[in-house]
Amino acid sequence: MIKLSSPSLGIDEYRAVERVLRSGQLVHGEECELFEQELARYLDCKEVIIVSSGTAALHLALVALGIGVGDAVLVPDFTFPATVNVVELVGARPILVDVDLHTYNITPENIQAAIDNWQGTEKVKAIMPVHEFGCPANMTEIMTIAKKHNLLVIEDAACGLGATHQGKKVGTFGQAGCFSFHPRKAITTGEGGAIVTNDAELAAKLRIWRNHGMRKAEQGIEFVLPGFNYRLTNFQAAMGRAQLVKFDGWLQVRSKLQQLYRQELAKTELLLPNELVGHAWQTFMVVLPQHVERSSVIARLKEMGIEASLGAQAVHCQPYYQQKYSEMCRMHQKNNAERLYIHGLALPHCQDYSIRDIQFVSQKIREILK
Repeated sequence: MIKLSSPSLGIDEYRAVERVLRSGQLVHGEECELFEQELARYLDCKEVIIVSSGTAALHLALVALGIGVGDAVLVPDFTFPATVNVVELVGARPILVDVDLHTYNITPENIQAAIDNWQGTEKVKAIMPVHEFGCPANMTEIMTIAKKHNLLVIEDAACGLGATHQGKKVGTFGQAGCFSFHPRKAITTGEGGAIVTNDAELAAKLRIWRNHGMRKAEQGIEFVLPGFNYRLTNFQAAMGRAQLVKFDGWLQVRSKLQQLYRQELAKTELLLPNELVGHAWQTFMVVLPQHVERSSVIARLKEMGIEASLGAQAVHCQPYYQQKYSEMCRMHQKNNAERLYIHGLALPHCQDYSIRDIQFVSQKIREILK
């Protein structure tokens, strides 16, 4: 079976984890601190706070930035729902924003329209752009809008490690950027995530919130906030460090494989994603013609030994949000996010796949679409 994705784990990762296990220092420790320093150098930012998951990173960023009850946050309608769930968890109101059909990202035009049309009682306080599947959002214009309206920007870069916008790494434009190290991501620590920022005061606050609200004191420790246990383990960090040194090479392979997909699928009815400069290609998703039923394509590919799946969700189609925000969800019916949710097809894509693998997958898709 050609899986949708597969984590790249080899002797370097095994040795790194074994080294930590033999040391007995399993919880947050030196490997975590080194991983933070190396990520900061890679991203060219001042502070990195590693945490237990990408969702924990998003949640912690909102909490530390003071977003909560009475606030509203602009979020893309097409995303893994964790982006929106964390807004709910802090008591704020999500405002769904439609995405571009070719980049899968929210657009500056749609963000501005959402701000102009907002009539709720909550105050719009932040924008959470997602770099969907590693495609860099237009951060230059998003930051201009944020500055104009005095809004915070929290980048959901869960899929975006290595992606750039105008030469600058995504995740480093806003007040905070959040990354994921889930096994579907190009770098994995099993579960894991990171918050990046250039604000030293915010970073200090994030570290306290991450670790039970605890800080060092003359008599040992004291608890100054009702914090969380969002720490990453030392052996997970060691795995991440072993992968980070290979990461740029992996990005090059992913880029070459997506180019091959384009060549192989160019003459089909599929809608292909935009090939933006700086794309990290965490996922390669195509959009099926509207008359083709995705479930049947997935089933036929499975029979041929190929795993495929939907790409991400349209938040307005999810039961929780339909029930709580019925009017907003009705307004978003039949938008781009819904089309991508219903007809998007994620194809096998990772640095360990060969040219022959991609050609085989492409050939079978062409056969199905005939």
